[in-house]
Amino acid sequence: MQYRRIRLAGGTYFFTVNLAERSKTLLIDYVDILRDTFRQVKSRHPFKIDAIVVLPEHLHAIWTLPKDDSDYATRWMLIKSNFSRNVPKGERRNMSRISRHERGIWQRRYWEHLIRDEEDFIRHIEYIHYNPVKHGYVLKPADWLFSSIHRDIQAGIIPPNWGSE
Repeated sequence: MQYRRIRLAGGTYFFTVNLAERSKTLLIDYVDILRDTFRQVKSRHPFKIDAIVVLPEHLHAIWTLPKDDSDYATRWMLIKSNFSRNVPKGERRNMSRISRHERGIWQRRYWEHLIRDEEDFIRHIEYIHYNPVKHGYVLKPADWLFSSIHRDIQAGIIPPNWGSE
């Protein structure tokens, strides 16, 4: 069975993107480079980040693309390649990665899910906000620094103690 990605112009998508070496902590060690990379890509290929959490070895995000655009794949390719170019080398590379001139930081594929409705949107935002607790990094979602939960708390969308009652 071949996996087919759904592409809908102006769609809202949930993503999971992983490092190739799940024991690494590159994403939080170099979170400023990751943030700059997102800014650069967004400036050339606009999209809205509805929610995001960056964990040591993977990230989850919800993006909404412009009305006439369904090309999230190019955005992820640029984010992955720009981040890879800007972090220090040190990862293991197999022959396949070497022959393709890949750094080997990221898993080649990523998980994508088209958000169907408001309920699906809220459920995935809550999943993103709670993910650092699920993985045992913190006891309360608001204690994790690398999360859009802080933006939502500041905007009054959710209370500061969300997920810790």
